[in-house]
Amino acid sequence: MAFGVHRRDFLKASAGGVIGAALPFGLFDAEASPKFAINELGRDLFLISGAGANVVAGRKGDKTVMVDGGSPKNAKHLVRFVHKHLKTHKIDVLFNTHWHHNHTGSNLELGKAGAKIVAHENTRLWLTTDITRPWEKDITFKPLPKSAQPNATFYVGGEEPFGGEKLQYGYMLQAHTDGDMFVYFPKENVLVTGGVVSGEGWPLVDWWTGGWINGMVDGLGRLIGVADDSTKIVTANGGVMTRADLVVLHDMFKTISGRLIKMLNDGLGPDEAVAAAPTKEFDAKMGDPKKFVTLAFESLWGHFSPDA
Repeated sequence: MAFGVHRRDFLKASAGGVIGAALPFGLFDAEASPKFAINELGRDLFLISGAGANVVAGRKGDKTVMVDGGSPKNAKHLVRFVHKHLKTHKIDVLFNTHWHHNHTGSNLELGKAGAKIVAHENTRLWLTTDITRPWEKDITFKPLPKSAQPNATFYVGGEEPFGGEKLQYGYMLQAHTDGDMFVYFPKENVLVTGGVVSGEGWPLVDWWTGGWINGMVDGLGRLIGVADDSTKIVTANGGVMTRADLVVLHDMFKTISGRLIKMLNDGLGPDEAVAAAPTKEFDAKMGDPKKFVTLAFESLWGHFSPDA
């Protein structure tokens, strides 16, 4: 059993700056098609935005890869866009950085076409079950069809051959979910972080599917260890970041985590934690912290609350 999967019953009980110029593309007709923007990350490697979450696509020789696949509603347009832009008729490998549906929306389209879908085993497991999270009880994410589920899973990390080099990927233990992975393109020095890093305000601490605030701190530490000062870091949304940006985020989340742990030990609840403003010096840059603080505080329950 994948690490973290057996924790779900307890967790549920506890609830009681972009590189290059952006070029807009509207495929097919203006009413039905999303507007994508594409930015060059390296030779034949591109960042595509406007699909629901950031997507990275690249081609070397006759092999094409994608990291994340946007939202389901954009999948057909996105896949056709990648085919057209990379001058290929097949996407060989799709990486799912985690289970969230704005990142796995192309799984069905590419799975049916025979793509290899790489993900952490916990991500695959989440994509096989109904998910209804307490903070959005009117939304249930349904299991993906078998053909859309990851078909090449891992537990720690691995490599994928790509045009004479090897892409590297690794697990970030219980970060913003319990299945987060990064993908690193060493020749282009591009690091794709998935949902652990948001480029547009506060990230989602999805404790319902195994994430927690200290795991996000540790995940950022792992990413910092992979990157160097020249690495182009692709986040879940927004523009490209640098290693220095990750260090700032790591220190910020570490500070917030320490404050929240103290509040938990002092007997406070989520609403009281929000009222105590543990993020106050960061809010002008990051935005309204209420949801982030609430979920980050609740994420501590499964780790610091005594077992019943």
